[in-house]
Amino acid sequence: CPALVHACRGMKLQDHIVIGTPGTVLDWCTKYKFIDPKKITMFVLDEADVMIATQGHRDQSIRIHRQLPKGCQMLLFSATFEDSVWRLAEQVVPDPNIIRLKREEETLDTIKQFFVLCKEKEDKFTALCNLYGSLTIAQAMIFCHTRKMAAWLAAHLTKEGHQVGLLSGEMTVEQRANVIERFRDGREKVLVTTNVCSRGIDVEQVSLVVNFDLPVNMDGSADNETYLHRIGRTGRFGRRGFAVNMVESKHSMDIIKQIEMFKMPVSVDFGVLSVFVWMEEKKN
Repeated sequence: CPALVHACRGMKLQDHIVIGTPGTVLDWCTKYKFIDPKKITMFVLDEADVMIATQGHRDQSIRIHRQLPKGCQMLLFSATFEDSVWRLAEQVVPDPNIIRLKREEETLDTIKQFFVLCKEKEDKFTALCNLYGSLTIAQAMIFCHTRKMAAWLAAHLTKEGHQVGLLSGEMTVEQRANVIERFRDGREKVLVTTNVCSRGIDVEQVSLVVNFDLPVNMDGSADNETYLHRIGRTGRFGRRGFAVNMVESKHSMDIIKQIEMFKMPVSVDFGVLSVFVWMEEKKN
């Protein structure tokens, strides 16, 4: 909060709710003494799988947790939890009450998933343009692996006459907020982004999500949780949506197979979408 830049060390916050990243909240509790952790009655971790799985966030969250009073209520929210994350979560919240969505309440059943066979990034771009020539698309989110690829794609889409917003990790909080607001207001119809936007952005009019680059972990294997969060940007609020994955190599095809076999909370059955936008769902 900008108002706290000139605040005196030890000055206590009077607000009832504090929202922040683990690192900042930890600093406010220990370094600047803005918050008395012993007075916190409820501690919430949103996107808890990332908070626990990411080394820095995990350590900071645990340090905050250790300062909380015994009666403090702990709430962890996430759409995905791996077994390793569950084990650590149970250390933080012993004997928890667990609330899961019922099968019929999950939204990914409204999303049709396809992949497109390509050779290189230019082919992927051509396939993307062909999609726009054959589908009625309200708004679209397109995910790239790197900032460089996202910038390249955004520039080429702009040349094709599309209204494009670009969102990536090096932008300031204010710049990101402005891009998201413009997209949510419909001033840009296409949002090209890296993983920074794979979670927490709910825009009702998004009818298409494109994985221009498939999500992978550091070891090159499929990042199944990120895939789930990415395609979940469409099909919101009970609407139907499309998720299209660009496959340009044998490795990419292996990633698709890993995602298809992963035990997700919904079934994943990819259809094949040709570069010329002839749609055919894969037979079981």
